[in-house]
Amino acid sequence: MKRFFSLPLLALFIVVNFSTQAQEKQITLDEIWGNTFRTERLDVLRSLKNGTEYAVLNYNRAENASTVDVYNYVSGEKVRTLVNSKDLSGINYIISYEFSEDESKLLLATQLKQIYRRSSVGTFYVYDLNSGTLTLVSKKQIQEPTFNSAGTKIAFGSNNDLYIKDLVTGEETQITTDGSKNSIINGITDWVYEEEFAFVRAFDWNKAGDKLAYIKFDESEVPRFSMDVYGDELYPSQQVFKYPKAGDPNANVSLHIYDLNTTNTNRIDLGGYNSYYLPRIKWTNDPNILSAQLTNRHQNMVDLVFIDATNNTSRRVLQERDDAYVDITDDLTFLNDNSFIWTSEKSGWNHIYHYDKNGKLINQITKGDWEVTNYYGFDTNTGRIYYQSTEDGSINRSVYSILRSGKNKVKLSDRTGTNSASFSADYTYYINTFSDAETPYIFTLHDARTGKQIREIKNNNALKEQLSNYKLSPKEFSTITINGEDLNMYIIKPLDFDPNKKYPLFMYQYSGPGSQSVANRWGGANDYWHQMLAQEGYIIACVDGRGTGFKGRDFKKMTQRELGKYEVLDQTAAAEKLGQLPYIDAERIGIWGWSYGGFMSANCLFQAPETFAMAIAVAPVTSWRFYDTIYTERYMQTPQENAAGYDNNSPISHVKNLEGDFLLVHGSADDNVHVQNTMRLVEALVQADKDFEWMIYPDKNHGIYGGNTRLHLYKKMTKFIYESLGEPEEVSMLQVKN
Repeated sequence: MKRFFSLPLLALFIVVNFSTQAQEKQITLDEIWGNTFRTERLDVLRSLKNGTEYAVLNYNRAENASTVDVYNYVSGEKVRTLVNSKDLSGINYIISYEFSEDESKLLLATQLKQIYRRSSVGTFYVYDLNSGTLTLVSKKQIQEPTFNSAGTKIAFGSNNDLYIKDLVTGEETQITTDGSKNSIINGITDWVYEEEFAFVRAFDWNKAGDKLAYIKFDESEVPRFSMDVYGDELYPSQQVFKYPKAGDPNANVSLHIYDLNTTNTNRIDLGGYNSYYLPRIKWTNDPNILSAQLTNRHQNMVDLVFIDATNNTSRRVLQERDDAYVDITDDLTFLNDNSFIWTSEKSGWNHIYHYDKNGKLINQITKGDWEVTNYYGFDTNTGRIYYQSTEDGSINRSVYSILRSGKNKVKLSDRTGTNSASFSADYTYYINTFSDAETPYIFTLHDARTGKQIREIKNNNALKEQLSNYKLSPKEFSTITINGEDLNMYIIKPLDFDPNKKYPLFMYQYSGPGSQSVANRWGGANDYWHQMLAQEGYIIACVDGRGTGFKGRDFKKMTQRELGKYEVLDQTAAAEKLGQLPYIDAERIGIWGWSYGGFMSANCLFQAPETFAMAIAVAPVTSWRFYDTIYTERYMQTPQENAAGYDNNSPISHVKNLEGDFLLVHGSADDNVHVQNTMRLVEALVQADKDFEWMIYPDKNHGIYGGNTRLHLYKKMTKFIYESLGEPEEVSMLQVKN
């Protein structure tokens, strides 16, 4: 027998202010994936050093040309065009651009070819703004080209080696020669570093531009992973790359400094530190002092080490420890005196700290039971630090400034929702990007001292007006008390919701460590899909359970060594509690998710068959034994140390309990969560004699997109929901007909 619990349904309502009479049109899948609801953005925004102007990348569809245009912050008027692709021989389209430090040159990216999530190779040019000359950086396809401080040289990677192009003489110098596919990589991260430490460029110029530090990856002992690529030829090919699964060897990493004056390369001895991983290097303001962040395999100790390049000596200036793990960030910022800004969760919440150049704590700058979610920078003229935080509630983001002393805090943003900031080079102005659950992105210019709005730059009012013609339901934010915690939740009900009717419930979640799905911001394609399902007669709910982010260190890290245990308990308890509401049909509750969310939805269906009637798992991890070292071991340690944690919470271990309807989806060329996960789960389900549906998308990666793929996937999922949860009143099959 289920006991009834009262549910605190409303902590905050976000109501879309459209009249019911005006809302007549129904969202369709073809519209969602046909770019009907495209949002306006500011593309590749760069602030100029003068503090009064900024540049953006524009595309003129009429002329089929890309331009880099400069605008005045205050007036918003276009001041000049720096470059137009139609004036450049051999360049049809500019994908991105970077300024040299003195802003006399532009590095233009063209013809990029994606490798993995963050990496690509391409053709790059340097455009001299003074002379109007265009220079090809290299005839090779290259990675991560980066100016030195003087803008006279560019370092880049190609075929696992590092090169330097002299822009004055035109000479190209190869500074490493041992690069080899699936063996040695110089200056560019391997797969697992790119994916889990979130960076690709593993080299850095010093301030003087005469030294280049880089990380070398020796992948020789890392096991190979291969994926069949079916393509359109008679015989498939294979993609083979090094991918260390949990418990397996990682690449051996080493730190090197190349001296341009002597052409010598020195390897830095880091043996005295926690140097199993080397996730960050960054030169300080002293051209001879390099910083390196090092961590052990468990990732629960991070050493910040300073290396003196004049004599290759090193010293540890700071060590961060945590019983679970320490997050690696890009927040480390060196001030003029080489003191530095650092963020840490050591107080139980993520906050900003100031240390002197020897690692002695000067003071904790921010304090409170809330999280700093983005560190924007330090203004040397005013002594103010700029940051984003959850001080207005964990589902919101606001922008603040504060003195380095921790005093005189100023709230700069004035709207409740999600605010983010891009500051001018001298911190005179900032561009605020705002959205909430009912408002698509608005870009406004503000005074960085007071937060006062100067002007609106761009909005999405046209999209909002367009959407006013559709049947959109309010997204209702609240909290639900589960297992002693107040969990963030939102619900989307049919626009013509009748509390006297019974509705099927369809739950969405991701649930991964530190993630957030319940947020007061403008949504994407999944939100439109959920609105479509709501208008068809389903109630949509999303709950962020224990282990998700922005509610403090203890809440986030309680799932340590047991990924999937508490998250499943919370989603199940939330489903049961919602199922007790008089207008929800407890016999028709489904759940879905992608990646970690797919791992979770499969687990919920298998472990709570009395609660969930169906689940959809897209690209799921089905055993953490199949996933990579850095991510998995950060939360689980190794399988050798924690076998029970891996196996007890794997969907594969619970297939015998399957009773409801299950749809399993994967891309065959998923380099991240390998299709092996799905194949092993399929085999377990077959051997358990369980009926289910599954779909493999050939040659599609973790995103499962390209051409008609996403539309096909969402049609399949929609049809599966209708067939599994039953068609509510007034549900039509029009959405899934071809």
